[in-house]
Amino acid sequence: MAAKGKRAAVGKKAKPTPAPANHSGVLEAAIGREVYTFRRKHGMTVVDLARLAKLSPGMLSKIENGLTSPSLATLRALSTALGVPVTAFFRRFEQHTDATFVRAGEGLVIERRGTRVGHQYRLLGAGVRKSVAVEPYLITLTEQSEVFPLFQHDSVEFLYVLEGRMRYRHGDKTYLLGPGDSLFFDANAPHGPDELIALPIRFLAIISQTPGAED
Repeated sequence: MAAKGKRAAVGKKAKPTPAPANHSGVLEAAIGREVYTFRRKHGMTVVDLARLAKLSPGMLSKIENGLTSPSLATLRALSTALGVPVTAFFRRFEQHTDATFVRAGEGLVIERRGTRVGHQYRLLGAGVRKSVAVEPYLITLTEQSEVFPLFQHDSVEFLYVLEGRMRYRHGDKTYLLGPGDSLFFDANAPHGPDELIALPIRFLAIISQTPGAED
């Protein structure tokens, strides 16, 4: 379906239990173990950390047990409360896996700036090596999505279109992208979908940045 020219409006200590055997959230479980480890290292109870991060104790318990996918905003709140960078929550995952396997339709649901205008993000893995972080996302745009050519961050980005058609802006130029097309660019310049032509649109976005740089 076409949507041409659409514009933007633009206290007890809880012990972690392993996720059920049929639970596919390997990344969620790894994040949960790190949150639990840092909390214990600081001598905090679940109630203590939940209060500092402005979460409910029940939600924090689910995160520590790998039973929910925390949003990027939640991870930031936890990192601030614990005094560690967001990337610290992915370190054990990196140490114990040489590869990340994500089944179709899975992946960690993440909130980013585009979420508020209907852009859906699924993180397909996390990689931190020395001073470089790599984040691969599957992004979906639907009829509820709006154009939002206002992203800007200190990194480089690679896009590969799987489905649909859109006009994508980078700086003062636009590019017509369809299935099989790709775009590699310096993300310091303003960028993002400028026109949604054929929906739904699905594309891979691989962001390589210095840990701590955020969109």
